[in-house]
Amino acid sequence: MGWFTRWSRAADPTTPTKLDREATADDLAALEAFVTSRRGVEFYLEPETTATDTTVVAIAHDGEWIRRRTGSPRAAGKLANRLAVPLYEAARTGYPERMRAWNRAHPERRAR
Repeated sequence: MGWFTRWSRAADPTTPTKLDREATADDLAALEAFVTSRRGVEFYLEPETTATDTTVVAIAHDGEWIRRRTGSPRAAGKLANRLAVPLYEAARTGYPERMRAWNRAHPERRAR
């Protein structure tokens, strides 16, 4: 009948989801480039989910932002320390209003 074989495959923790991808050197380089090309950048740490690895949202002084995977909270902390950027937990602090204002001013960004 196949009931148990489908269940055991779905419960296999070694099978990644379609959306799962590890952080790469390009992800960390993109965050570093964002920090060096803008002023007043802050990092907001987002926890790992079933679909993505741990991510960081980098938000500039004007609200412009990018989101990239970092691999772990420890890696995000090391990057923030190296770049001298404050790191906040998004679940505790939320995101700044300037990010929402920037999103409203740039609706074309949502199409991505």
